[in-house]
Amino acid sequence: MASIRRTLSPYHDRSHQNGATTTPFSLNSPSHKHNSTTRFASPLSTFGLPRKGYRTWRRSLYTCVFFFLLGFFLGFAPFGEFQEEDAVSRSRDFSFEVVNHPPALDVKQEDIVVDKVELANLNEEERFDYQVARKQLIVVTPTYNRPLQAFYLNRLGQLLRLVPPPLLWIVVEMNAASTETADILRGMGIMYRHLVCTKNLTDIKDRGVHQRNRALEHIEHHKLDGIVYFADDDNVYSLQLFDSIREISRFGTWPVAMLAQSKNKATLEGPVCNGSQVIGWHTNEKSKRLRRFHVDMSGFAFNSTILWDPKRWKKPTSALIRQLDTIKEGFQETTFIEQLVEDESQMEAIPIGCSKIMNWHLHLEAHELGYPRGWLLQKNMDAVVPIEEKQES
Repeated sequence: MASIRRTLSPYHDRSHQNGATTTPFSLNSPSHKHNSTTRFASPLSTFGLPRKGYRTWRRSLYTCVFFFLLGFFLGFAPFGEFQEEDAVSRSRDFSFEVVNHPPALDVKQEDIVVDKVELANLNEEERFDYQVARKQLIVVTPTYNRPLQAFYLNRLGQLLRLVPPPLLWIVVEMNAASTETADILRGMGIMYRHLVCTKNLTDIKDRGVHQRNRALEHIEHHKLDGIVYFADDDNVYSLQLFDSIREISRFGTWPVAMLAQSKNKATLEGPVCNGSQVIGWHTNEKSKRLRRFHVDMSGFAFNSTILWDPKRWKKPTSALIRQLDTIKEGFQETTFIEQLVEDESQMEAIPIGCSKIMNWHLHLEAHELGYPRGWLLQKNMDAVVPIEEKQES
């Protein structure tokens, strides 16, 4: 607000015509003229800023606000689509690729013999998506030296390569780890552990029992978390089996198709299911009817935490869970399962209703084949025979 100063005039008592007197508040007084010039001045003038500079500063402010609003609204304009179309048109203009389109064929509906074939679940990116949380599979395979050992290990290893990770393949040999087995495992490209069972062969009844116990000791010692499955190398497995057992919470079982030792009939061994519940068992051998659980060694899988975390499953004792070699042959499975579960209520049917056969036990081992040392013949079998030309008589 402009201040009002009263001008001191030496003519205080001066009289004017018509009887009027000049006062400091009259229109003709010098103080009034001074106030009239500062009446509408900017408040900034009181701080020493000139009026011309203030107008310049205000004009610059309005200009900045205008261009800011202009750029803000132009940001919502769809210029990206035009640029993309322009880029596509330019790439077409400067493309030197010659595309020969095949001529259109007029195919009639009655000429179509086979409809299109769609292969499901073959997308490798979706199948091997590492961001999907999956349970780890711990596949235990006992093996030993025999003529078809390399064939069996390669066949099973190639199947496990198709199983989505995480998967750990534990292969157990007797007494010493062979170089041939180690070479096969290294070439598979999957995570594995090569173990050795150091037991005297003269004191054991079933080598597979001790080999599996060696794998169980390894799992328990390192507290490996996952689903444990005993997969012998001479059995046949479907890929769906490994996808199904990932869903097991505690203990899962399924039927196994078996070829009898006489190879003249096939039998089915495993659970009878009602949905996801086990209500009975398939069995065809009279000698095994006394078993509590009629399951093949490759017909069940279980959670590994049962081995090293019994409190989680409310087990009454913390005794070691191992397979027994002192019992009759054919009863190793049921005595081992009795250590994992109490009855069928703690079992899960795989798949729902046990409606599919996902692995086969065929007993196709050939015992008459010779087994060369080191899987290689030491003698060179290449023969070079020169061709004798007959002389014309």
